[in-house]
Amino acid sequence: MSQWGAAEEGAPPAVGAQAVGAHDAAPDSARGFGGHAFDAELPPETVFGQVEMAVIVTDRFSNIISFNAFAKKLFGFGGDEFIGQSVLSLGIAEEDHDQAMDLARHVLRGGVWEGTFCNLRDDGTPVYTRAQAVPLRHPSGSIDGVAIFAREALRSNQREQDRYGLLDRIGTRLAASLELDVTLRAVAGTLVPQFADHLFIDLVTGDKLVRRVAEHARGWTPPPGTWAEPGEQVDYPYDDLAAKAIRRRDAVLAESTGPNSDFGVTSLIAAPLVARGEVLGVMSLALSNLGRRPDPHYDEFDRTLVGAIASRVALSIDNALLFEEERQTALAFQRQLLPGERPPDLDGLKIAWRYEPAPPLESHGQGVQTQVGGDWYDVIPLSAGRVGIVIGDVEGRGARAAAVMGQLRAALRAFAQDDKSPADIMRKLDEWTRGMARPDSPRPPLVSCSYFVYDAWSRELTWANAGHHPPLLAVGDIVGDLDFSRSTGAMLGMRSAGFGGDTVFEEETVVLAPGSMLVLYTDGLIERRPKADGSFFTGEESRGLVREAVARAARGDVEGVAHAVFSAVPGEIDDDVALVVIRTAPEELAVRERTFPAEPIMVSEARRLASDAFTAWGLGDDAAETACLLVSEIVTNVVLHATNVPAQKRALVGAPELSFDEDDWDLSGGLGRPEPVKPEFRLRLRRGARALWVEVFDPDLRLPRIRNAGETDEGGRGLYLVDQIAARWGSRPTPNGKAVWFELPLD
Repeated sequence: MSQWGAAEEGAPPAVGAQAVGAHDAAPDSARGFGGHAFDAELPPETVFGQVEMAVIVTDRFSNIISFNAFAKKLFGFGGDEFIGQSVLSLGIAEEDHDQAMDLARHVLRGGVWEGTFCNLRDDGTPVYTRAQAVPLRHPSGSIDGVAIFAREALRSNQREQDRYGLLDRIGTRLAASLELDVTLRAVAGTLVPQFADHLFIDLVTGDKLVRRVAEHARGWTPPPGTWAEPGEQVDYPYDDLAAKAIRRRDAVLAESTGPNSDFGVTSLIAAPLVARGEVLGVMSLALSNLGRRPDPHYDEFDRTLVGAIASRVALSIDNALLFEEERQTALAFQRQLLPGERPPDLDGLKIAWRYEPAPPLESHGQGVQTQVGGDWYDVIPLSAGRVGIVIGDVEGRGARAAAVMGQLRAALRAFAQDDKSPADIMRKLDEWTRGMARPDSPRPPLVSCSYFVYDAWSRELTWANAGHHPPLLAVGDIVGDLDFSRSTGAMLGMRSAGFGGDTVFEEETVVLAPGSMLVLYTDGLIERRPKADGSFFTGEESRGLVREAVARAARGDVEGVAHAVFSAVPGEIDDDVALVVIRTAPEELAVRERTFPAEPIMVSEARRLASDAFTAWGLGDDAAETACLLVSEIVTNVVLHATNVPAQKRALVGAPELSFDEDDWDLSGGLGRPEPVKPEFRLRLRRGARALWVEVFDPDLRLPRIRNAGETDEGGRGLYLVDQIAARWGSRPTPNGKAVWFELPLD
């Protein structure tokens, strides 16, 4: 059984209240000071009840048998409700439970124990106690219990020891975080109400002092207009205690005789917060009748102690400010590398995205991390209304990971503008990543990445993957993972220089149903910090929570889905999170398409098809005429320059002339020459909410280019005209040739 457990059933208490004052039979007359005899014997119970120190007696199982009146006052309880309960019921803080168990083990072996505890009174206020424990022995010599003597720390004759204890405790708490707000809360929680009834911390912001902390004991709130509240500017008069402390750069002690005495303030200490020779602010502590202390006054010993505390606080604040400045710089750098806050407004898609950096964390064996990482996302408009979508995560944290992310995002955007297939882009991006190895770090960065291309008119989604999580796909009320069974390529940069073989990136295509939803995310979404009980969610448990959140929010807008997904897994994030939610349009988008023979007469037919489509779509006369002009130029270019030219016939010199008389040759047996395939082109027109796209497909692999036509040249001006009028134009290879396209805004 634990040393602090309940007593075994039926076990008789070995030590009673009598053991506290155990003594031999007193003589008829007791001797006092100087050998004079007292008239009456002083009962042990009187001493036990009046001594200004808490005395607590427990049995061998750490159950309380008795205590004196001062114990009630020190630990803040009123009756005998703790008799028979574990000594832990006196409010020993959870962080000190192990120390209490060590006390019991050590004393029950015959030793003497001494240390400091943090106790929580019934009203919730903490009190630090200095305790000494000794064994209680039976006349036979066996140890039957423990006697604990306790007093409030820092208000005793052993202040030298207690000062080091408080400084160690403050140092431990200040080292727990480099966030400024957490640092200030740690200072307030340690000093109030243990050492002060009121605490104020004012920090220099620009050219003024701003109050950052105003803490009062017992939940007391000062009357409005008396003391500045956090966030308010503070202006100290020249002769104020805090102003003197800043000028002298030393802690200053004073008794309260001014207006503050109206609030019961009895004693004050102000200490400057100085780090690296610079005054960061001032810390002020005060005692008052609020604390119900026997002696609510500071002395020179306390002034020296506050000066030492202020030095540690100032160093921690300075470190927190420097760390926050570095973190904000890294965050600003990363956010500049990521897309803006508002996603683009694209035809056939509703998009929401979110990026959240994790708070600073002291872990991973690398000291304090800013948690700025290499997660990134992007949505890239491509030709003819198609859209490129990327989600990725660079290994590691800090500025280097963010820099790698920025280079990869820029490289992928450049590769995507060439309208290569997702698999080709993954291969080029992998080669780019492997080229980022540095002399001081020969291994290239590792990057997980998925690149998707979505066509809102055909609803085709094509992608290639490099070691990233599959996104969630929601169709109606059914939520699952997009099938990545084939596209499971290795992470970018996995194959280092000197290793043979290329990394294979497979490509997959699916047709999405109207109103489908994709949720792309990085692993920071599902990898959270420990739960309250110290356990973790597994990856599959976290993904299950995310799926449930998507199913619940699926009928809402994409912003609501993004918020639900981010909040699906409880706990603070352990890594930065990138999240992109995409919903396809429930309606069909306007499109016209037809294939024509590649003949000059078909130019007018293509123009007529375009004119009819533009009229049906409600384009104005000027816009329709401009669009038809560019259609004519693109189609003419295809007919004149992108059709196959038959090879010239060659005659054999000196060969006998062959007869091709139908009577001499039977062509039905298959010996005749096959008819040449007539070249064709395909015209596709697409209308969006703000733009019109025209594409012309043909089987020729040669990509067009703009020529500088001379003054007397009859041709060479078609593509130049397209370049001058269209918002964008270009060409891309296709599996069967090429596509030439242009975009016209509808405004």
